[in-house]
Amino acid sequence: MSFFKRLKDKLIGNPIEEKVENLVEEPSTELKLEDTVEPVQQESSHKEEQEKVEESSASEVFIDSQASNVVEEEKQEEVQEIAIVEEPVKEKKPSAWSITQKFKAGLEKTRNSFTSKVNDLVARYRKVDEDFFEELEDLLLQADVGFETVMELMDKLRFEVQRKNIKDTNGIQAIISEKLVEIYEQGEEDLIELNMQPNGELTVILFVGVNGVGKTTTIGKLAHRLKSEGKTVVLAAGDTFRAGAIDQLQVWGDRVGCEVIKQSEGSDPAAVMYDAIRAAKNRKADVLICDTAGRLQNKVNLMNELEKVHRVISREIPNAPHEVLLALDATTGQNALVQAQTFKEVTNVTGIVLTKLDGTAKGGIVLAIRNKLHIPVKFVGLGEKMDDLQPFDAERYVYGLFAEGLDKELQNSEE
Repeated sequence: MSFFKRLKDKLIGNPIEEKVENLVEEPSTELKLEDTVEPVQQESSHKEEQEKVEESSASEVFIDSQASNVVEEEKQEEVQEIAIVEEPVKEKKPSAWSITQKFKAGLEKTRNSFTSKVNDLVARYRKVDEDFFEELEDLLLQADVGFETVMELMDKLRFEVQRKNIKDTNGIQAIISEKLVEIYEQGEEDLIELNMQPNGELTVILFVGVNGVGKTTTIGKLAHRLKSEGKTVVLAAGDTFRAGAIDQLQVWGDRVGCEVIKQSEGSDPAAVMYDAIRAAKNRKADVLICDTAGRLQNKVNLMNELEKVHRVISREIPNAPHEVLLALDATTGQNALVQAQTFKEVTNVTGIVLTKLDGTAKGGIVLAIRNKLHIPVKFVGLGEKMDDLQPFDAERYVYGLFAEGLDKELQNSEE
């Protein structure tokens, strides 16, 4: 399957299937009710005509009575169908295109800054030569794509241009997009999804990250997402040192409808985790999400604290925590990369949650983190709404960077 075919299927989905799903999930109740009323009116009119007929045989009356019962049964079935159709609307899954639009909107600042410069570069250079590559390299570095990633991308672009004997800059954005997706996805086929435990076993997700990156907010949004999937979620207030952290998590717990296991401020975080695991097991919860302190002033203390938390969790549940997610603020650019390196030294980070991606013009940090640390970005924050925390998707991310140019290429690729 070609890159554009794969991209189109991912971004847009199957419009026909989604249209059918929308018709099922969002029925026009007024039309349905009118449809149910119409047979009743027809029945009433039919009875009036029958009453005017003075010489109707007993068989005709019997047949008419049976027909009336059939109509009434059909009316009741249609009313039942309305109730059945209307109920699933609450859990309607977003379409492929609506998710794509979230990435497009969330990366608007980066796109307006980066893509406009790429467009200017393409307009100034009609030919793909070394000067063009050097300026493109500078633009990618300015977007915080990362030195190693940029160098790898430049090598791939030069090879592709030479292989296809490309002379002008038409369609160069599409080639850049394709190579960025390839770089991000290499060796990551099975790492994007959360490591959820099978057979109703408790899944423990440990959140780490410095204060102020949106860690608690992200925990609340992830809890909302998991609950919308039908899972029972319990939260553990393990950040017992930051003033207000416990109350903040409790507010999110109340908002999304999750129980919060907590102790008083200044308590031992490991003791909170012990209580939370016991409570989650007793309540037969599917997921336990654990908040932790984010102090980096003394790395030794942070390491000791996280090691103790790990030890308590793994003692109660072998192989837990099943995920250690590091929350990073995308607006901090290269500083986020430094934080990621520090936490990787302290604990076994299994995935990144990149918050506030919609608030930065340097969204290329996603690629820098992936290529530098080889840690997958599992979720990205694309806005303030509850459902704006989205699983990271390389194709949608790249589309968000080059939306306008790729739209033209996708149209030209149609057969």
